[in-house]
Amino acid sequence: MKIKALSRSTSSIQAPGSNVTRQPRNLDPALHPFERAREYTRALNATKMERMFAQPLLGDLGRGHVDGVYKIINDPEALDRLASGSGDGVVKVWDLTSRAEVFQIKAHENMVRGLCWNRDRKLLSCATDRTIKLWDPYTTEKSSTPVATWLGREAYTAVTHHRTHTSFAASSSSGIHVYDTSRPSSAASTKLAWPNAVDTITNVSFNQTETSILASCASDRSIVLYDLRTSSPLSKATLTLACNAIAWNPMEAFNFAAASEDHNIYIFDMRKMDRALNLLRDHVAAVMDVHFSPTGEELVSASYDRSIRLWKRDQGHSRDIYHTKRMQRVFSCAWTPDNNFVLSGSDDGNIRLWRAVASARQGVKTFAHRQKLEYDEALKNRYKHMPEIKRISRHRHIPKNVKKAGEIKGEEIKAIKRREENERRHTKKGEKRRRSEREKMVLATEE
Repeated sequence: MKIKALSRSTSSIQAPGSNVTRQPRNLDPALHPFERAREYTRALNATKMERMFAQPLLGDLGRGHVDGVYKIINDPEALDRLASGSGDGVVKVWDLTSRAEVFQIKAHENMVRGLCWNRDRKLLSCATDRTIKLWDPYTTEKSSTPVATWLGREAYTAVTHHRTHTSFAASSSSGIHVYDTSRPSSAASTKLAWPNAVDTITNVSFNQTETSILASCASDRSIVLYDLRTSSPLSKATLTLACNAIAWNPMEAFNFAAASEDHNIYIFDMRKMDRALNLLRDHVAAVMDVHFSPTGEELVSASYDRSIRLWKRDQGHSRDIYHTKRMQRVFSCAWTPDNNFVLSGSDDGNIRLWRAVASARQGVKTFAHRQKLEYDEALKNRYKHMPEIKRISRHRHIPKNVKKAGEIKGEEIKAIKRREENERRHTKKGEKRRRSEREKMVLATEE
């Protein structure tokens, strides 16, 4: 009787890129009584190694600015271009690959308050000298004149461009003016404002998904949504303190984050403004800027407490804090389009480049290295609830003044909660209820 045996090539049971034959393994748990103990030890070591290799700061861009950096913005059409504006009216464009300056212009007489790129890769800048200027940093020289100029009657505070059209919006003390880049030096085609509102609009931002929706925040503590199709406001929410910046989530069209003066970041759904979706609080001073990552899952915030923090969208506390001894008040931040780095612009004139994950390293990795990193990450997620691993992964060295301010703030918040609870317990039943932290700061909403 002739028997044909099944055969298999040696390469089919080898790891990719290796000539070592993979040995069979019996996964019967009875044969591995110390498997969980070994895994816990590996997870603990992986967590310790992650903190040992945490070096978030990569460096700064060129020589920075002479004055403080108050606005930075990424080019949405390029991974390696960044524009920045400073307090002395200078606008610079940087190449992130070489960290070198590729364009510089004395754009305005006063502080640059707003920057944005249009769909033709031209740069719009506005300042307190009541002008908006359009620049072409890709084809013109450093000493060139602007492509177009728009003159206003008030100081401009922010500018944002429509994703697909040629229109852009600029905010001032009298409202939001909508201009068209195809008609340079012309008057505003539309003016948006909430009826009877007289306060200065401090920030304005176009939704990049629902492209006709516009959000603004003002010094009267309000957040107002507008629809460009009807040239009218949609809704208004008044908070306990004013907001400094607004950032739309690139993956969830209706959600946006607001950086508030009360040290917190609020994530709202534009369809239900009477309550925040999430409350992010760890800063100990006013939050000056906020920006979403390209995936929409994380945020970076810049604060007056001389630090930047990184957040998970669905968590209430920051996952990391970045700071240096020489960094001053941070007024602007941005997340690079490749999701690997964050940038910060501070009052000391420097633009700093940070890793989005402090212990991550860029570059080509072997298959075995990638496999090891994925295995370590899975172990850390599996045992993240263990006290020792949680303690090591959460520990951060923070500046002494920030730590002290955080302790004082914590005691104040506890005192406020005790007072509110005492009032509720000594009030007639049903007259005073507990209010969620996510709805306390919304004083009123209007349609």
